[in-house]
Formats: sequence, structure tokens, C-alpha cells
Amino acid sequence: MPIITLKMAQGRTVEQKQQFVEAVTQSAVDILKVKPEWVTVLIEEYPRENWASHGTLHSLKFGPGCGSQGTDTE
Repeated sequence: MPIITLKMAQGRTVEQKQQFVEAVTQSAVDILKVKPEWVTVLIEEYPRENWASHGTLHSLKFGPGCGSQGTDTE
């Protein structure tokens, strides 16, 4: 029974997340040969002020709206 954790920045719509978990679930079914009802997907979302790389917070490094392309926060 696969449990898949997705970690991403906040800002995606419910519709985007639904489409993504459907695709991830289908990939698990196809590759792992399991039933869809056996696949659990957890989404962990992080605000950009709590996410950093190379020693710099993403909220400072990339500014407001970074990563929100295609979301309702553009």
C-alpha cells in the first residue's frame, strides 16, 4: 500500500492539486501494479517564507508571486 508525500509551495488551486494526485495515483497503479484504492497521497504545503535554498528564503530570493504561474494568486 504506497503512501506518497508531495511537498510543494502554497498557492496551487484545489483543481490543480486534484489533477496532480490523480496523475500520481495513476502512475503508482501502472508502475507498482497496485489498486488505486491502495494508494494514499499526502500533500504538504509550505509558505515561501518557510522555504529556503542556498541559504536564502524563497520569499526574499524570488519575491511575491514566484511559483504561482497558473494559480489563482498570479
